[in-house]
Amino acid sequence: MEAKVPLPVSFAEFSKEPVKAILFIALLAIGYLYVDNRIDKNNIIEHQGKKIEVLEQRVESLTEQLIQTNILMAEATAELRALKAMKQ
Repeated sequence: MEAKVPLPVSFAEFSKEPVKAILFIALLAIGYLYVDNRIDKNNIIEHQGKKIEVLEQRVESLTEQLIQTNILMAEATAELRALKAMKQ
């Protein structure tokens, strides 16, 4: 058994006042599009939020690596200066 969904505007109402009927249907369509757009926008925001979290973790990791590299470079520079001072 199929449940029949009644149309929002009957043919008799449509034939009496076609402009009002078309405006009513257009209003329903615009309402649907608004809600659909809202849902899509929220889904995009949620997806981008997850993406941002992943990128923030990557930035933190790369920042830590950069700090370690700077520390190692400073140590190497200090050793090099010490070796040059010993040669003189």
